[in-house]
Amino acid sequence: MRRRLMQAVVVLVVLLLAAQLVRPSRPNPATDPRRTIQAHAGIGSGLVAVLDRACGDCHSNTAVWPWYARIAPVSWLMAYELAHGQKAVNFSEWAAYQPEQRQKLLIESCRDATTGKMPGPYALLHPVTRLSAGDVETICAAARKTGTIAVTGR
Repeated sequence: MRRRLMQAVVVLVVLLLAAQLVRPSRPNPATDPRRTIQAHAGIGSGLVAVLDRACGDCHSNTAVWPWYARIAPVSWLMAYELAHGQKAVNFSEWAAYQPEQRQKLLIESCRDATTGKMPGPYALLHPVTRLSAGDVETICAAARKTGTIAVTGR
């Protein structure tokens, strides 16, 4: 029994070490400042500060990769989450969205923030991404300001 346990531990360690050879790409593409939400939301908007702090790592081209993002399988999960987040909305490419899309994305952001869907489990390791009630209101106020569509929950 003890021998099998030791063999299992050795196999597990070898697999973990081998997994380190599979490195996902960690792109942070160059960003044109004129295309970002910062350029379109206005300086006086508190929205920019909230999005930079709480949403930037997953929904922009400026992701910060902590040291543990270099260790598999965490590196794989973070690369997947980043790609998924940027596909949903990329605040670094805000100019690429039509005005109707921008409004819809802000409304969805408000709903996700209101229901607690965002920032999700990422906030466990990154407390700075947690949204306060004021942060949620800032996002929802921006969503309301973009058009006449009612935002559920606010």
